[in-house]
Amino acid sequence: MAVIMINGKEFPSPDVGGSLVVATNVSNGKNASGEFVGQKVGRDQYKFDSLQWKFLDAATWSAMLKEFEQFVVTARIPDMVNNRFMTIRMYPGNRTATPVEFDADGLPTRYKDCKVNLVDCGVMEECR
Repeated sequence: MAVIMINGKEFPSPDVGGSLVVATNVSNGKNASGEFVGQKVGRDQYKFDSLQWKFLDAATWSAMLKEFEQFVVTARIPDMVNNRFMTIRMYPGNRTATPVEFDADGLPTRYKDCKVNLVDCGVMEECR
């Protein structure tokens, strides 16, 4: 099974990066005495940061990017807290790539350094 699934479709395993981040939101910070006075708010938020594929053909990269056309997606990613996969609503950060090969019409046929981040929308769908 794939490391990442978006909208039920398998993405290739990233070559580089793929840092898993768990962030905890709090209601307040520290007071004037340096004591923490806040409380945890909601659930932890997840991010799959710095995903990168060294080389992808244009058709594969295009298919991956098309999954983000609705912007908010259903993502199945590793959950490092519970050591299992989780399915959550996420949105993509900037999508970047560098074209390295072109067809006779000048359209890219191959890209390098294809990158995206996946950011938690804050709505838990289900855990697996």
